[in-house]
Amino acid sequence: MSRLSLVERWLRCPVCSGEVAVGDSVRCAEGHSFDIARQGYVNLRAGAAKPPRNADTAEMVAARARFLGAGHYAPLQDRLAALVGTAGLVLDAGSGSGEYLSAVLDGAPDARGLALDLSAPAIRRAAKAHPRAAAVVADLRGRLPLADGAATVLLNVFSPRHAEEYRRVLAADGLLLTVTPGPGHLGELVQRLGLITVAPDKPERLRRALGTAFAETAREPLCIELALEHAAVADLVLMGPSAHHVDPERLRADIAALPEPVTVTASFVVTSATRLG
Repeated sequence: MSRLSLVERWLRCPVCSGEVAVGDSVRCAEGHSFDIARQGYVNLRAGAAKPPRNADTAEMVAARARFLGAGHYAPLQDRLAALVGTAGLVLDAGSGSGEYLSAVLDGAPDARGLALDLSAPAIRRAAKAHPRAAAVVADLRGRLPLADGAATVLLNVFSPRHAEEYRRVLAADGLLLTVTPGPGHLGELVQRLGLITVAPDKPERLRRALGTAFAETAREPLCIELALEHAAVADLVLMGPSAHHVDPERLRADIAALPEPVTVTASFVVTSATRLG
């Protein structure tokens, strides 16, 4: 049986917003039907068939799986798990391949998880990330295929934010956890490898993005000092948005010129917020 049955009661049809049943497919009472892929996920993305160009590619997903699988960001995963510790539905909006959701579920044995992402390659991996997690392809910029107040916790790690929609799908007493890059994130690599820089007003931009939908309750910095071999540096670059902008041959040459291992500072800001209204 598909793991989608774990979250059936919270899923909604992307066409009519009606309740759905999970069987050989995902189907609503109006007859809208969505095939379940052999990996166990379903595509509930409304609209155009092709995802935008900024969706994670299979290469980006593989790089992220290698990097996170090596435990480089384990302190961040552990911190998120410590902040959740609850039952209900944990929704990971912009889940990627599901590593953060999996870590949170390991620390919340009575919770179920749902990974949402625009990238089909990412969701293929997320569908197998944890035995208590299901995975759905969805567009975070539009209406999410979920019931009102479905989620007890909503994770948003390095992903776009749709504040009003997140408020709709989060329970009245639910928790929004966002992770954004902090000051100096990957600073040792930014200039040397031509990476995308973090805007200095990122915290204020996050506050504006949440707008009148959420009230920030806590904000904490988290820094991790990494000693990375060249292969891990390549994965770190290729798993994020810089992958869409760097020239592969130039990147290989620039990485080869780095010391090995190279010290890299990963800087994050973990923000907790509650729903308004």
